[in-house]
Amino acid sequence: MREKFLLWCAALVAFGGCVCAAFAFDDFALFSKSPVTLPARWIDCFRQTRPLTELSFWLNDALFGRSPISWHVVDLLLHLLVVALVFDVLRKLIGHRAGFIAAAIFAVHPMMTEPVAYVFARATLLATVFSLLAMRSWIAGRFWIAAMWFTVAMLAKEECAALPVVLILLPVPRNWRAFSTMLCVAVAIGLRTLFAGAAIQGSGVGAHAGISPLEYFGSQGVSIWRYLRLFAIPWGFSIDPSLTRPSLGIAILAWIALAAVCLIPFRGRFWFLMGLVLLAPSSSILPAADLAADRRMYLPMIAFCACAGVLLEALDRRAIVAIVIGLIAISIHYSILWTDPVTLWSEAKRLAPNAIRPRIQLARALPPGRALDELKDAPDEESVATERGRLLLTLGRPADALSAFGRALALNPNDARAISNRAVALAALGARDAAIAEFQRALEKDACLSDARDNLSRLGVQSAAPANCH
Repeated sequence: MREKFLLWCAALVAFGGCVCAAFAFDDFALFSKSPVTLPARWIDCFRQTRPLTELSFWLNDALFGRSPISWHVVDLLLHLLVVALVFDVLRKLIGHRAGFIAAAIFAVHPMMTEPVAYVFARATLLATVFSLLAMRSWIAGRFWIAAMWFTVAMLAKEECAALPVVLILLPVPRNWRAFSTMLCVAVAIGLRTLFAGAAIQGSGVGAHAGISPLEYFGSQGVSIWRYLRLFAIPWGFSIDPSLTRPSLGIAILAWIALAAVCLIPFRGRFWFLMGLVLLAPSSSILPAADLAADRRMYLPMIAFCACAGVLLEALDRRAIVAIVIGLIAISIHYSILWTDPVTLWSEAKRLAPNAIRPRIQLARALPPGRALDELKDAPDEESVATERGRLLLTLGRPADALSAFGRALALNPNDARAISNRAVALAALGARDAAIAEFQRALEKDACLSDARDNLSRLGVQSAAPANCH
């Protein structure tokens, strides 16, 4: 218990500041009219692709309201639970000293900042909690209990789908029937998630990722090297890495180099390979809009930290303490970044100056006048023009907003949301009939666009939503 107390104290020092963080990026979708809206009844959670996570969001909202601090406290407590479970599991697999070193690195590594500070990443925390419970049960020979915990983990987030492969490879007794059952669960829930993502426009996965499976796979060699570099040299984290697709030559070279490292015999290689296995669901051929996201490393970090624990086991205690203190200092720095959206997105823009999303998110964190200045030299893209239009409406300049929304529509003439935005500007200018016509045209493009339907209602025109819209 003394070791766990020390680990918890270190984690609290490293990430305690995260409880003061504001909501960021996709966090706001939790309170919007979107497919992830908190359901009016808890049973509706189970209609979502990640029902356990949705249930936790609903409970958080029902019990504590929408103050950011309660949401961040829950996530910090989940991280502390994960830290305790990591120590319990790894000390049985790699020994007490190595397991403690691994758990200490996991507890305070800056790679953990995003999963702890970003509410929308709670799915990762929950999936890791139940994945570790599955590992602990498997090691103890309770194979069907492990299968149950794994199923629960998959209901939190499908990215833990590779866990059964790790379990069957652990140097402990095995149960092939339980393993086969877990594989079936992984395939079934994984396929359901893929089909759901394909059905939701703008989901950012599968067909909506904007990248082919082969191109995504090629990019992941570079992404994995980025993760490994940040693990070894923990500086340069960003809420939005905004990686660009590498050339074919770079992609092939990255994968060859990774394969070469995997073939080198070294202490802890098994755990290094297991880390790559746990990364596979998010870093292989299943495409996602973002080529990299630091939160994807949370579960694989268990294995990579085990590798580090084995490698560092022979070091003097003072050297281990120095490493942990250094990691805590860096984690405090990144935790502070998350407390201020302007600072957070300014850092993201600095690390990816040519990326669009950090600019737009930074603009949304600034007062409207400063935000317009921020977007002055931004590339001529639909999302930038749309953001300009939104800001101009906020500043009471509907004529200029109409021009900006018109530019966004010119860049993407078939986008229902761009048509609806233009209609909002027309309505603000008093052109009621023209606005109604544009809202109706937007609904012809996307019958489930609730914003257009709500705005029509405000203009006195009722339009019923199709039965397949949620």
